Amino acid sequence: MKRTEIAEILKQPEIGQNYCVKGWVRAFRSNRFIQINDGSTIHTLQAVVDFEQFDEALLKKITTAAAVGLTGTLVASQGAGQTVELQVSAIEIIGEANPDDVQRTVMQPKKHSLEFLREQAHLRFRTNTFGAVFRIRHAVAYAIHKFFNDQNFYYIHTPIITGSDAEGAGEMFRVSTLDPQNPPLTEDGAIDYKQDFFGKPVNLTVSGQLEAELAALALGKVYTFGPTFRAENSNTSRHLAEFWMIEPEVAFNDIHANMDLAEEMLKYICSYVMENFPDDLKFLHDREAAEQQTKPQNERSEMGLVERLQFVVSNEFKRITYTEAIDVLRNSNHYKKKKFQYEVEWGTDLQSEHERFLVEKEYKCPVIITDYPASFKAFYMRRNDHSEVGRETVAAMDILFPGIGEMVGGSQREERLDVLREKCAAFHIPEEELWWYLDTRKFGTVPHAGFGLGFERMVMFVTGMSNIRDVIPFPRTPQNAEF
Repeated sequence: MKRTEIAEILKQPEIGQNYCVKGWVRAFRSNRFIQINDGSTIHTLQAVVDFEQFDEALLKKITTAAAVGLTGTLVASQGAGQTVELQVSAIEIIGEANPDDVQRTVMQPKKHSLEFLREQAHLRFRTNTFGAVFRIRHAVAYAIHKFFNDQNFYYIHTPIITGSDAEGAGEMFRVSTLDPQNPPLTEDGAIDYKQDFFGKPVNLTVSGQLEAELAALALGKVYTFGPTFRAENSNTSRHLAEFWMIEPEVAFNDIHANMDLAEEMLKYICSYVMENFPDDLKFLHDREAAEQQTKPQNERSEMGLVERLQFVVSNEFKRITYTEAIDVLRNSNHYKKKKFQYEVEWGTDLQSEHERFLVEKEYKCPVIITDYPASFKAFYMRRNDHSEVGRETVAAMDILFPGIGEMVGGSQREERLDVLREKCAAFHIPEEELWWYLDTRKFGTVPHAGFGLGFERMVMFVTGMSNIRDVIPFPRTPQNAEF
């Protein structure tokens, strides 16, 4: 008989229908009740076995984590906890699981810490928490692709190996085929990268933005969705060395159209997950609520997971300038009572505590901050024509969310060749390294804009997970490249 997924059975249960299900045993009670899950849903299907009909040796092989195939008739459940159950007529043991081995893994039927689950990332998919997280991760990815496809964007695959540093951070992973023990040297003793695979130093990319701009200046509307890498030695709950980025670029858009696009996209993602994955979302909502109860009152979130998603969908995003944000922060009682850990001063970047204050306390809605000082923003951001003397700003934007701070960063790009050359010089970026980027400003240059959304940060927001290592299957962090 053809296998039917448990999600399909529970979605439209047909009493009296025969089904074949295959999955992993979550529990086997009293040699009678099997809880089976196949990954298609967070829910298990209860299967009822008449142990007198089956050989005792076969039943002993039905242990937690074993893979089984069950065939039987769907009937109304007589017990509490489920509406239907499978009356089993045939059992197939597909893969056995030794109970002693199960006891040392995350598949033990008990609560485990997230730290322990990370140590067994190859098995944590089997747990309810991570089953829900990774189904929703898929949902967020699909929603992003669907959003851009429905708006006639073109998906562009930008290079993972690059000779440029889009962010100017310099914290990049080197890619080389040279022998690290005996690299070829130039006459002055430096490594001779002309003998390397690409004939020059290259790195793993930190962004696909610059290449996406090139495509947008021909195709109009494009986006990237790919892996990016940063060699930043940060062991925090918000940093990964390998993560995924979504970066749309749109020709003829200014900063205002850029904000409109980002707001629409973020609301679409949250709505899609709420509409299509309510069971996983409810599980994660309840999980977070239980976790909140263990925290001191002053550390608890004011909104639950579902409420935060609704908060994004239902509210218009407040738009303020960086200068207005600084004024609001400095005039707040929070600042006057010295409750901020970091100083608030024009010309310095905002910290997460400042961003969350603006969202959660001051405006009580998502906030978009624009017109940041040019001093700490990237070279490609467009210089504002209305900048004050001594307070030069750029047409940049950051979108701030509750509980997490910055969710999106973007800008209108500098389309004027002369200004872009000035900025390259100011940032000590040799023009010969970005000749191709500058070249696009010579052939019908136009205003254009884009932004970057850190995919894992978005998944953190939608799942309520507090550590970014728990929303990517196999996290890459300093001193950690397991699996």
